[in-house]
Amino acid sequence: MGRIDTIFNELRSANRRALMPFVCAGHPRLDALPDVLLALQDSGASIVEIGIPFSDPIADGPVIAAAMHGAIHAGCTPALVLDQIASIRDRLRIGLVGMVSISIMQRLAAGSSPALVLARFRDAGFDGFIFPDLPLEESEGWRSAAAETGTTCSLLIAPTTPPERAARIAQASTGFLYLLARSGITGERSEMPDLSGRIAELRRASNLPIAVGFGIATPDHVRHVVQTADAAIVGSALVRRLSAVPPDRSPAQVAGEFCRELSAGLA
Repeated sequence: MGRIDTIFNELRSANRRALMPFVCAGHPRLDALPDVLLALQDSGASIVEIGIPFSDPIADGPVIAAAMHGAIHAGCTPALVLDQIASIRDRLRIGLVGMVSISIMQRLAAGSSPALVLARFRDAGFDGFIFPDLPLEESEGWRSAAAETGTTCSLLIAPTTPPERAARIAQASTGFLYLLARSGITGERSEMPDLSGRIAELRRASNLPIAVGFGIATPDHVRHVVQTADAAIVGSALVRRLSAVPPDRSPAQVAGEFCRELSAGLA
């Protein structure tokens, strides 16, 4: 059993839910990631999604897209991210999931194989992957590679995904199901939609935990989501705060403070 499965099993046994912050590697500084991850761990996160900067993030709104572009401009590469994770993995109990475009992974796999690429990420300390732009019909090779390397592979399920297709995506995923709270791109919203019907459908299709993302920005949003789901994913709201760290604060301090605030929604 991998770390992601263990974390969710322990949470379920304790009747607790997970907070899953998203951060962009290389943002807001090239060297910020290790300290930010430690701060998130100490502030209530169970699993952290780490975005690998990509020049054309199709699922991300302007806040995360700007962070990724800035990180690339500063010199952030997948190899640098792997080195940073490896340097700190033995100090982390939390799960780490890479949110990475399949285009990046395909380039890294050129001349080798998907399994060898995922093994590099696993050996650095990643526990699983979310491929936001990988269609179900083209996913078998990468899902098999994840199974071979003992990592998880989660595909996105949108509110507009027909029930039969959503069930197939759920059955193809491992670790957890990633349910989008709304269609479109990432970004903060004022209200959260009622997802209870879709979550009930997915629970009939799979026993995997359900994590909800896109638009979650406040403790109240977290509280609303975890009434029916197993985890709340917070991305743009955290990245926006990291984009405006005051001179007298560090990225880790800002990330930890916001994560503690969000964690109140789990109570």
